[in-house]
Amino acid sequence: MYLYLAIAIILSLLSGKLMKLVKLPNVTGYLVFGLLAGPYCLNIIPGDIINALSIIPNIALGFIAFTIGAEFKLSYLKMTGKTPIIIAFTEAFGAVIAVDAILILAGNDAPFSLVLGAIAAATAPAATLMVVRQYKAKGPVTNTLLPVVAIDDAVALMAFGLSVAVAKAISSKGSTSLTATLLDPVIEIIGALFVGALLGVLLKFTASWFTGRGNRLSAASAFILLCIGISEMAGFSSLLTCMSMSAVFVNLSNASDKVMEQVDRFTPPVFMLFFFISGAGLDISILPSVGIIGLMYVIFRMVGKIVGTAFGAWISHAGAAVKKYLGYTLVPQAGVAIGLAGLATEVVPEYGSKIRTIILSATVIYELTGPVITKLALKKAGEII
Repeated sequence: MYLYLAIAIILSLLSGKLMKLVKLPNVTGYLVFGLLAGPYCLNIIPGDIINALSIIPNIALGFIAFTIGAEFKLSYLKMTGKTPIIIAFTEAFGAVIAVDAILILAGNDAPFSLVLGAIAAATAPAATLMVVRQYKAKGPVTNTLLPVVAIDDAVALMAFGLSVAVAKAISSKGSTSLTATLLDPVIEIIGALFVGALLGVLLKFTASWFTGRGNRLSAASAFILLCIGISEMAGFSSLLTCMSMSAVFVNLSNASDKVMEQVDRFTPPVFMLFFFISGAGLDISILPSVGIIGLMYVIFRMVGKIVGTAFGAWISHAGAAVKKYLGYTLVPQAGVAIGLAGLATEVVPEYGSKIRTIILSATVIYELTGPVITKLALKKAGEII
C-alpha cells in the first residue's frame, strides 16, 4: 500500500514537469498518468489498491470544498453582489434544459431524458480550483467562478429533485409522493447547511483556543473529517456541508486567514493523489458504448452551461469577460454527477445502467479536457499571465 502511494506521488510530480513542457495544467498530467498507471491500462497500480485508496478522494473533496467555501466572506459577497447566485442557477438549469430538449426531440422517453438531463447540472469544482491555483489566476472571471461552483452543488441537487419528481409523475401510477420527492433535496440542502454552520461555529472557538499553526491545521483537518463523516451518516452532501462550515468560519474567526494558509500548504500531496487515483479509476474502454445519446449529452451539456452562463451574466450585468468566458470553466464533471447517476437507478431502473454508462463516459471526457478548456478560457480572459 505504502509503495503504491509513493509511486502515485512520484508519477504525479513527474507528470507536473512534463505538463509544463507541453503547457498544459498539472491536473491533466495527474489524471493522464493515473489513467496510464491504473488497472485499465498498464496495471502498475491494481484495481484492488485503487479501491483500498478510495478514502483519499473523499478526504480531498472535503478539503476542496473547505477551500471554496472560504470565498463566501460577506465583505467579498457584498462586492460581487447577486451575480454568482444568478449565474449558478442559469448555467445549471441551462444545461438541464439543453440536454432535456435534445434527448426528447431525438425521440427518447421523457423519464429517461429528464433524469439524465438533471445530472447535467452538476459541475466538479476540484479540477477548476487546481487550475486557478496553479496559474494564480486573478480577475473578474476567477472571482465569479469560485462562488458559482460553490453554489452549483446545491442548485444541482434542486434540479435533480425537480426533474425526478416530474419523471416519477410520468412513469408511475400515483404510487409515489411528489411532495416527498420534491422535499428530499430541500431537506438534504438545509440539513447540510445547518450541520456545516454549526461545525463552523465550533471551529471558530477551537481555532481561538489553539493558537499554534500546527494545532490550528490539525483542528481544521479534524473538523473537515468530522464534516465528511456526519454527512455520510446523515445522507447529506459532504461538499455542501464542508462549504457551509468554511463559509461560517471565515466570517466569524479573525484567525481564518492563517488557518486557510496552513490548509493550502498541507493539501498539495492530497490533491495530487486525488486526481491520480481518479485518473486510475477511469475506464476508457466504455467510451465506444455511449453512442449517439452519450455524444448528445456531452455536447449539449457544454452548450447549456455556456449559453446559461452568458444569459445569467447578461441579466446580472456582469462584465464582458464573465459573459464570454466563464461558461467554459464549468465543463468538468465528476463526483456529484456519478452519485446522482447511482440514484437514477432507483428512479428509472429500466434505464439505470444506461445512464450510469453515459455519465461515467462523460466523466472521462470532461475530466481530461475540462482543465485544458478552463486554462484556455482564463488565458483568453487575460487572467493567466
